[in-house]
Amino acid sequence: MKKLSHIDNDGKARMVDVGDKPESHRIARATGFISLDRKTISLVRDGLVKKGDVITVAEIAGIQAAKQTAQLIPLCHNLLLTKVEVTCQVEDEGIRAESLVKCTGQTGVEMEALSAVSVALLTVYDMCKAVDKNMLIKEVRLVSKEKQEV
Repeated sequence: MKKLSHIDNDGKARMVDVGDKPESHRIARATGFISLDRKTISLVRDGLVKKGDVITVAEIAGIQAAKQTAQLIPLCHNLLLTKVEVTCQVEDEGIRAESLVKCTGQTGVEMEALSAVSVALLTVYDMCKAVDKNMLIKEVRLVSKEKQEV
């Protein structure tokens, strides 16, 4: 069994030292879904949610979340992100959020991609909670990660 990198020899949590790792181009993609009532989907599509444009606000919130990941998750490194893209698409049963995060650095951007999707979906929830009591956030997962030598 592989040893957890964030646990020291005494079993205590620690931040991994990536200082000796070479820089590489890192890319991660994540996805997630929030199910909505049909009425709510119609309100989102027609731009009639009282809090505003659900899709645009959720996408911007996701971008902000990716940039703040190290402040949200204690053992994550601060990264200089070179690209964050969050897209939200209305589907028949709800909204799908997808993220693409890139950086050149010594550690990956998986947590940033997952944070982006999670906060985008939470933003949809927040903006629609007055009209939909049955929303369900699900299927948040990492789709892919890549590392290319510089």
